[in-house]
Amino acid sequence: MSTDWRSHVPRLEGLARKLGLDWSEVIFEAVPDSFMTEIAVYGLPVRMPHWSFGARYIYQLLQRHMGYSRLFEVVFPGDPGHAYLAASNGLADNVLVTAHVLGHADFSKNNMLFRRCQDQGNAHIIEHAASHARQIERHIESYGFNAVEQVLDAALSLEQYVDLDQSLRRERYPEYAPTPTEPKDDPFRTRFATLDATPGAAPQARKVRAPLPPHPERDLLWFIATYAPEMESWERDIFLAVREESFYFYPVFATQIMNEGWASYWHARLLREADFIPEETYLDAIKCHSDVVRPVATGEQVALSINPYHLGFTLWEEIVKTSGLDDARRVMREDDDCSFLRNYLTREIAEEMGLFRYQRQQHGQIKVVAADIEELHENLLSGKYNFGAPRVSVTEVKNDGTLVLAHDSQLDGRGLDAERTGKVLEYIKRVWRRPVLLNTVDANAKAVVLSSEFLG
Repeated sequence: MSTDWRSHVPRLEGLARKLGLDWSEVIFEAVPDSFMTEIAVYGLPVRMPHWSFGARYIYQLLQRHMGYSRLFEVVFPGDPGHAYLAASNGLADNVLVTAHVLGHADFSKNNMLFRRCQDQGNAHIIEHAASHARQIERHIESYGFNAVEQVLDAALSLEQYVDLDQSLRRERYPEYAPTPTEPKDDPFRTRFATLDATPGAAPQARKVRAPLPPHPERDLLWFIATYAPEMESWERDIFLAVREESFYFYPVFATQIMNEGWASYWHARLLREADFIPEETYLDAIKCHSDVVRPVATGEQVALSINPYHLGFTLWEEIVKTSGLDDARRVMREDDDCSFLRNYLTREIAEEMGLFRYQRQQHGQIKVVAADIEELHENLLSGKYNFGAPRVSVTEVKNDGTLVLAHDSQLDGRGLDAERTGKVLEYIKRVWRRPVLLNTVDANAKAVVLSSEFLG
C-alpha cells in the first residue's frame, strides 16, 4: 500500500476545519485486512470473547470471498476517535476514506445522541472494552470457560434491551413506596384529627414495600444485574459490561443513515475543494465515491435496505441546497434516523430516487406496488425502533422469585420468533435462577404465556 495518503491527512483536516467541521482528534492506522474483518465483526478492536462473534466472522469472510462486501475503514467515535484503514487500500481509496472519517468524527462529536452517550463515559469505550475483555479472561481462569460462556450467552442475547432514556449509572429503586400525604387544605380532615383527645405520640405511618419493578422496566440488562436473587458479583459485572457497550453502539445504530450520508456528503465536498490532490488520485477517488453511494435495487425491494449511503447522501445534498449548511448542521445535531427520514424524505425525493416498491409483471411492465410516503417511512424505519428488538419489559417479580416479562405486541407491531424466544428465556433462567414467564400473543393475536419451565 502506498503511504502517501498520510501526507494528505493534515491538509484535509485543515480544509475540513475551514469549511466548518468540528471533531475530536482522530488517530488513523492502517491494519491488515484480516484485522479489519475482526474488528468489524467484534464491533471493537478488543472485546470480550464469545462464540457468536466467531460465527459472524465466518459469515463476513464468506461475504468477502464471494465479492459481496469490502471493508475500506472502520471508525470508532470517541475522544480521541480511532480510524482503521485497510492495508489493501490504494492511495485514492485512503484519501477518500480520510475525508469520510472526518465527516463521521464531526457527526459523532456534535450529534446530541452521540454526545449524551459519550458524556456518560463512553468517549473511551475502546479502553473500557479492553478492560472488560481482561476482566472476563480472569473470570474464565477463576470459574471456568463454560460457566462464563453461559453468562455471556444470556447477557449478549439481551444486548439490545437497554433504556437510553435512563443514565448509564443507575441507582436501585426505592425499597418502600412513598408515604401518602394528607391534603393540607382539607377542613374536614383537620376537624376530624382534633377529635382524638387521647394523649401520646401520633401514630407512625406503616412502611409499605414498593412493588418490583414499580413500573414496566425496559432495561433488562440493568434489572437482571441489579435484582437477580442469586447472581454472583462476577456475573453482574459481565451483564453491566455488555450494557455499557450497548450504550456505545446505540447511537451508531440509531443514526446510521444520517451518519453515513453526512460522511459521504463531506468526503465528496472535501475532494471537490481539495486542489492539492493530484488529478489522477482525485478521479480514482471520485469513482470510489460513485461506487459507495450508488443506488442498488433489484426485484421488489427498497434501495435503502441495501445501501443507506445512497439515501443519506442524497437527503443531505437536498437539505444543504434548499436550506443552507447552517440548517443542515442543526438537523445533524438534533435528529436521529427516524426524525430525519420522516422530516426530509418527501414523496418527490422518493419518486426521483425510485425508492417506492416495484414489481415486474409477467409481460415485462413495471407496476408500482406501493407509492404511499408514510408506508415507505415505515418500511425503512421498522427495524429502527427499540434498538431493532421486540419491545419486552419486566412487569413483575412474584413472591416465589418468578420473573414476569411482557411483550408489548400492539406498540411493537411485530411477533416473536418462537425458537429464539425459547432460547433467550432459557438463557435468562440460568442467571435469574428462578422461573421466567413471558406474556405475548400467538400468530392469531391470542394471548399466550411462554414459560422457561416448558421449553425444549
